Amino acid sequence: MTGKRLVQVAYLLLVYGFLYIPIGVLIVYSFNDSKYSLEWRGMTWEWYETLFDDPDLLQAALNSAWIATLSATAATVMGTLAAVAIYRYQFFGKQLLNALLFVLMMTPDIVMGIALLILFASLSLPLGFWTLLLAHITFNIPFVVVTVLSRISGFDRHLLEAAQDLGATEFQIFRRIVLPLLMPAVVAGWLLSFTLSMDDVMVSFFVTGPTFEILPLKIYSMVRLGVTPEVNALCTIMLGVTLIMILMAQLLLREKT
Repeated sequence: MTGKRLVQVAYLLLVYGFLYIPIGVLIVYSFNDSKYSLEWRGMTWEWYETLFDDPDLLQAALNSAWIATLSATAATVMGTLAAVAIYRYQFFGKQLLNALLFVLMMTPDIVMGIALLILFASLSLPLGFWTLLLAHITFNIPFVVVTVLSRISGFDRHLLEAAQDLGATEFQIFRRIVLPLLMPAVVAGWLLSFTLSMDDVMVSFFVTGPTFEILPLKIYSMVRLGVTPEVNALCTIMLGVTLIMILMAQLLLREKT
């Protein structure tokens, strides 16, 4: 191995170590048989069992799953339709709409959270389930649009033109040709939206109320009192769910050979 190659490998190991060693430590200490000491005192499943015996934590997890499911579904429907419209049709403001979607993706979470809070306050909407759901739909839509557009851009337009020549309506073309071809990207967009919704803290912090608690904010409140093995165990479970969702999305987006 040449000196240049050795430096490159060492640099990559340093970067990946910086990113993933803390996550590995978190996972390991979720099994540590010590609640307040960093000293390793043996392996235990006690902290995972404690999580499932906590009704408040289970309710927060259920709330998060419900919000994530609804927001991902709504964002997927609207995002898919928007992607198809951007790809197939010419209309006033098309370029502006496309640009605004990317701006929304790049907007810092704290800016989006404050902006949505101001909007809901000006509309006199009480903070809680509905404001949280609307906020999650808002930041999920651009990710669905980009995911679906990346798939639809490889379409053969002659398929759509042939269907039109055979007398198919726009709805029939969408239902029988476009949607089946887009389905892997649609499902991947839903999985990505679900993951983003389950993991969001910053936007949710601004738009949720005291009567509706979700899992990320529950973890945040627990961490403020100190990092305990229960927090490590909960974060490990969320990490596992997130990784599964991401892997499924990547598999669905992979081109068939």
